[in-house]
Amino acid sequence: MYKTYETELRVRPDDIDMFNHVHNSKYFDYVLAARYDQMERCYGLGMEKFMARGMGWLVRTVYMDYKRALKMSDYFLVRTRIESINDKKCKVHFEILNKATGKTCCDGWFDFVMINMATGKGIAIPQDVIEHYVDSKNCIAESE
Repeated sequence: MYKTYETELRVRPDDIDMFNHVHNSKYFDYVLAARYDQMERCYGLGMEKFMARGMGWLVRTVYMDYKRALKMSDYFLVRTRIESINDKKCKVHFEILNKATGKTCCDGWFDFVMINMATGKGIAIPQDVIEHYVDSKNCIAESE
């Protein structure tokens, strides 16, 4: 029901840890950066539109399965897709692949909840937002 989108990124020097590969915490950042890009570019519903409505997305739960390391200057693809969405949460599956090898470096999922920006408290995801994500006609660019 939901399309998969991808964003290409590159490992930066400050992503590298003392073991000479990407630090595990950076994979979290990579997924969030890709989602930020894809929300606007692929769904036409960027974070600024949520903020204008006084709403924001908050990470509730994350599961990451590390499979192989990314290293300095590697190009990689972050593929994401909504797995499910309802008035309580949005579950997003992700996969990070080394562009040169096509092999998965990390995969997993994020559970996002909607918050009221003024109070910081959780709110129901509005029906128009759910419908926007479900309606594939709203999508601007699909990955190959």
